[in-house]
Amino acid sequence: MFKCIFRPAVILQLAIILMLIMSVQIVSSCDIFTFLRMGNFTSSTALSSTSCVQYVREMVSQNCVVIFSKTTCPYCKMAKNVFNEIGANYKVIELDEHNDGRRLQEALAQMTGARTVPRVFINGNCIGGGSDTKQLHQQGRLLPLIQQCAPCCATSSDGSGSGQFESAK
Repeated sequence: MFKCIFRPAVILQLAIILMLIMSVQIVSSCDIFTFLRMGNFTSSTALSSTSCVQYVREMVSQNCVVIFSKTTCPYCKMAKNVFNEIGANYKVIELDEHNDGRRLQEALAQMTGARTVPRVFINGNCIGGGSDTKQLHQQGRLLPLIQQCAPCCATSSDGSGSGQFESAK
């Protein structure tokens, strides 16, 4: 009774549209951050924002000095150099190499009011970034803050900083 003839080009267009609709439904049902982190593919499960805040709190409470950094940031290098100069032990978490770096940076922004890196913590308190760290050192106020930490964390005996490094977790 009713004949419908489609040209091959129309069939191809309909197939493409159908595939696009199906792929949008699949992607929208998944957490895209599970697949993409800081521009890198990874198979690990993403931390929730609550877990990221908890992770930051744990790192800060377990270490006298913590620097949340990015490997290519000159201000991050400035902060690390200050601690190396005075021989302080510190923990570095490189956000651009961490599976949840973006989310950790958002958690830091929420916790400290600033999204920029580095975010430097001493004895549980955020002292700011690279320029703030350098300024505190130049004013002679950085070392006293570090010396308030537990004896094991303050400075190394040979005068060189350890720069305990944690990149990807």
